[in-house]
Amino acid sequence: MSDTPRDNEAPRDLHRARATPQRRLSPIWIVPIVAMLIGLWLVYDNYRSRGPSITLTMSSAEGIEAGSTLIKTRNVEVGRVERVQLSEDMSQAEITARMSPDTEAMLTEGSRFWVVKPRIGREGISGLGTVLSGAYIQLEPGGGEPGVREFQVSDQPPVAPADAAGIRVNLISQLGNSLRSGDPVTYQGFTVGRVEEVDFDPESRRMNQRIFIESPYDRLVTDGTRFWSASGIDLRLDADGIRVNLESIEALLGGGVTFGVPDDLPRGRQVEDGATFTLYPDEEEARQGTFNRYLEYVLLVEDSVRGLSRGAPVEFRGVRIGTVASVPWEFTATQPESRGGFAIPVLIRIEPQRLGIENQEVDLEEWDERFQRLFGRGLRASLKSGNLLTGAMFVDINFYRDEADDYVAENFSDRTVFPTTSTGFAQIESQVTSLLEKLNALEIEPLLAGLDRNLSASEATLTEVRELSNSLQALLDEPGTRNLPSNLNASLEALQETLEGLSPESSGYRELTATAERLERLMRDLQPVTRTLNENPRALLFDSLDAEDPTPRAPRSN
Repeated sequence: MSDTPRDNEAPRDLHRARATPQRRLSPIWIVPIVAMLIGLWLVYDNYRSRGPSITLTMSSAEGIEAGSTLIKTRNVEVGRVERVQLSEDMSQAEITARMSPDTEAMLTEGSRFWVVKPRIGREGISGLGTVLSGAYIQLEPGGGEPGVREFQVSDQPPVAPADAAGIRVNLISQLGNSLRSGDPVTYQGFTVGRVEEVDFDPESRRMNQRIFIESPYDRLVTDGTRFWSASGIDLRLDADGIRVNLESIEALLGGGVTFGVPDDLPRGRQVEDGATFTLYPDEEEARQGTFNRYLEYVLLVEDSVRGLSRGAPVEFRGVRIGTVASVPWEFTATQPESRGGFAIPVLIRIEPQRLGIENQEVDLEEWDERFQRLFGRGLRASLKSGNLLTGAMFVDINFYRDEADDYVAENFSDRTVFPTTSTGFAQIESQVTSLLEKLNALEIEPLLAGLDRNLSASEATLTEVRELSNSLQALLDEPGTRNLPSNLNASLEALQETLEGLSPESSGYRELTATAERLERLMRDLQPVTRTLNENPRALLFDSLDAEDPTPRAPRSN
């Protein structure tokens, strides 16, 4: 019972516990706590004041230094390079940069970065201000969605700002031309834009170019515009002759692009940004590219096709109506059974749009039926020389009525065969062959015998002529013949003196005049007598015309 606590002891222990003094925080801990709070605030403020971190990728980090290379926009610092390192595959350089806090709106899908450093290009010298200060990265904000953190740094500055007034056009070509970024885009010799990007697609084997045309020249680009390469000097020798086209000096040194609307096409409507066009190798190809509706025929040429090339004209009496598409075409295809010999196939295109119907609907089936009817009326094709200097040939189409009945419809490799006739040279060769055959059929021996007789007679005639010439020469050598000119001169002088004696001032002339006057008076006096004799011839025998006729008497007798 002694171990059991009593009731009056419990309050005493509780009072003793309450009377124990509490421990308080020492004032010396206030300083570390305030310093920690200030440090946390500084860390938060520093984190809040830091801008976004971005990653830039470029082929070479030449001139880029971590901690010193700046990122600028309109010459205002908006960031700094923090770290430069290689990518994981070591194929390019990766740059980590810290941007300013207020640059979030600049980091969009369309933003572009490039390195500004001294450059010498076609447009002149640029970036000289970085010789002393060092290279820096230029940022051009785009207009896409924000929040992008990875960008590609270009080696070349952009041709035009993203917000520049103008139009950007895509060009597609099948040739590997010498276009590069920065090449000029001209219109009738005047620079109106630049080439921005050039890329080659190995899958489609096409060149892709993007060009920028400044405002207000962007209104010149319509759906009827054609683009072609400007190589500086375009020298062409073909069936149309010699043509030389000279572009600007800048295009001569580095090439470029030019454009325009062909004369026989409407101007069209203005295109929108991002339109795609075909880039032709020259102006003539661009002009031919407008004829996109055509009929294809095959010429089976049995003569030589030397001098005939792709792009040669197809003409009807001097008017171009088509183009040679391929020489030869499907060379190993099976020849028609109706032909005895081997012919070279040539693919041609008949382009009805060349006849001034570009803006009209072309019914190719109707045109094909029309040509089928004309084949039966003697329409034939032949090869003719277009330029004697270059030897280039073209396809001439004309009517040959004498061959109208010989037409037989043929096909070659799923194409209709356009009937042909021999060329001018082949006709000459045929005529020469025919002439030689006629000459071979002639009897030459009688002709040669007659020719010998003619030559003998001619030789005898020449001998006689020679003898006559010798006789004439002997006659001329005689003294009398030599004195003949002097005698003739003396006779002429005597005749001159005689004629001078008959001049109006000479006495002989006056006597002759007086005699003529007397003779004239005599003739006037004889006129009445003559008139009387004409009226009554007996007046010459009788005194009076009114007297009676005498009565004859008988003779007296003795």
